[in-house]
Amino acid sequence: MSQCLRTLNPPKPLLNNTNLSMPNSTLPSFSSFEPKLKRYPRISGLSAQNQTQKQKLSLDALINSSRKEELLGAIKGSLSNCLSETNLHLTVPGLKSKTRGKVRDIYDGGDYLILVTTDRQSAFDRILASIPFKGQVLNETSLWWFNRTQHITQNAVVSAPDKNVTIAKKCSVFPVEFVVRGYVTGSTDTSLWTVYKSGVRNYCGNALPDGLVKNQKLTVNILTPTTKAADHDVPVTPSEIIEQGLMTQADYDEASRKALSLFGYGQRVALEHGLILVDTKYEFGRSSDGSILLIDEVHTPDSSRYWIAHSYEERFRNGLEPENVDKEFLRLWFKDHCDPYKDEVLPDAPEELVCELSWRYIFLYETITKSKFEVPLLEVNFYAKISYYIMISCNVIWYLHACEMEFHAGPYT
Repeated sequence: MSQCLRTLNPPKPLLNNTNLSMPNSTLPSFSSFEPKLKRYPRISGLSAQNQTQKQKLSLDALINSSRKEELLGAIKGSLSNCLSETNLHLTVPGLKSKTRGKVRDIYDGGDYLILVTTDRQSAFDRILASIPFKGQVLNETSLWWFNRTQHITQNAVVSAPDKNVTIAKKCSVFPVEFVVRGYVTGSTDTSLWTVYKSGVRNYCGNALPDGLVKNQKLTVNILTPTTKAADHDVPVTPSEIIEQGLMTQADYDEASRKALSLFGYGQRVALEHGLILVDTKYEFGRSSDGSILLIDEVHTPDSSRYWIAHSYEERFRNGLEPENVDKEFLRLWFKDHCDPYKDEVLPDAPEELVCELSWRYIFLYETITKSKFEVPLLEVNFYAKISYYIMISCNVIWYLHACEMEFHAGPYT
């Protein structure tokens, strides 16, 4: 595994004496620092059907796009410059410890957590490779959705001092992932199609009828929660969640209601942009004031499965796989070339596959947000840049928190 990462796109070393001073030309002014989430244009009032007819996304647009050619050089140039590992607790004063997740490096900042979304690519409960710009795409996609779903639930986001970084309120995290599904599909051991074709007809408390086929749309969206085990996710029923003391009935009811509402809203937004949100997962935590907050990530290509909408029906009728815009094709490549659950060492993902996944992540971000992805300058040192902004942001937040003042964006004076 480590050999795979070194061969494909090795993490950059971080020296303990990293110099955080940077040329002024590489740093935005403090007035451009946005502790509040970036605002995006509102979705039009057109119905999902009309909007989809207006914008018929195609696989050809994904594969042969001039935008892809425009980005491909930057993607290839960043294969050996991915943000695969961080050690900001060694360079940013006040960060107490580091927890390394599958994709995020999480730092304890007292009342806040600093979450750095890296370029690590995970699937099958392990790291497969590092994907150029993936961390930035995930972080900015989540921020867009966090901003757009505040009418459904509060979230833990405080600020975003860097394109790869989110500062969040510290929460007591519920040890349950709320997986919501709208279709019978998937290739992992816990996916709905995998368990269904093995004969399971009651999954996570959901009664499933006979006769379903792969990629079929369910009559209603269903919740298939899993426990957040250390090495792998374990499917669990709602009653088991309560019996095992993972959540109270009231907390589970609130979180599950929010999860289903978020998914329904996400499906409507995705369809207006020519996509199908197939399935996804949500995480929740309790804040210091007792409220249940949405945490982690929302509707990213890491946590979600997306298909191109207008071709789905015809391909389904003809027994063809849907045109997907997520990491499923990378999962399938590894399943075809090894046993990703059991093999100790995995093969290196081909460079063209890594570049394609990077492009698909950017394509999804631009399609959903209608914003142009900003490619970072390759000559800018990621660690110095992120450390600099986190240090400023933490200092400001901690100071204002201590003074019990409301945090506002504005020029530093």
